Amino acid sequence: MAIKRVSGRKADELRPIKAEVGIIPNADGSAMFSFGDTVAIVAVYGPRQLHPQHMQDPSTGILRVNYDLLSFSVSDRKRPGPSRRSTEISKVIEWALLPVLNIKDFPNTVIDVQIYILQADASTRVAGINAASMALAHAGIPMKNLVCAVAIGKLDKDLVVDVDKDEEDFEKGEGATDFPIAKIANSDEYTLMQLDGKIQPEIVKKALEMADKACDEIYEIQKKALKEVVEK
Repeated sequence: MAIKRVSGRKADELRPIKAEVGIIPNADGSAMFSFGDTVAIVAVYGPRQLHPQHMQDPSTGILRVNYDLLSFSVSDRKRPGPSRRSTEISKVIEWALLPVLNIKDFPNTVIDVQIYILQADASTRVAGINAASMALAHAGIPMKNLVCAVAIGKLDKDLVVDVDKDEEDFEKGEGATDFPIAKIANSDEYTLMQLDGKIQPEIVKKALEMADKACDEIYEIQKKALKEVVEK
């Protein structure tokens, strides 16, 4: 029996996706990516000289990610400024992006990636990763490929792709399972697997297969958005 989701989506069906590149004129690179009502925008600045000077590395550049859930992005108004959670997610996104970047060509510099969540309806970190990957490409940073990301969830015993807030709230009553996954496009190389909750070892393979299929769809949308801005 096929699982019934509140949204009417199939278990492996993503929410409607929108992606756009070049949305912030004064940034070196920028992008917007949304899963349904979850909207992330990203601005990339750099490479530029890193200050203070004692933080510079003569052998490589530095990637610095800042993820922020804006105050009005959630129904319960969030306190402005960084939190422990946003600091952790910033670092996780940094680790997810670094494997595709060639920043050794830019010693003593920093590439700043500013991620802002305008609307939060679950899956914010993976939306941020998808937008950041596009923004870095738009900024002309040397990359071996794009990074694609999606969150797998569990409703009762069924795995589902791209959990929304209603499903996330339902999960909390059952023991929440959130499995954000990021991978290098067209490869078997994963750059993020972060499990919040519990998942049986025997279904991890199925979760990865569902994530792979979703990431293939996301990659095509990312490519299309980048191609459109180049043609303009």
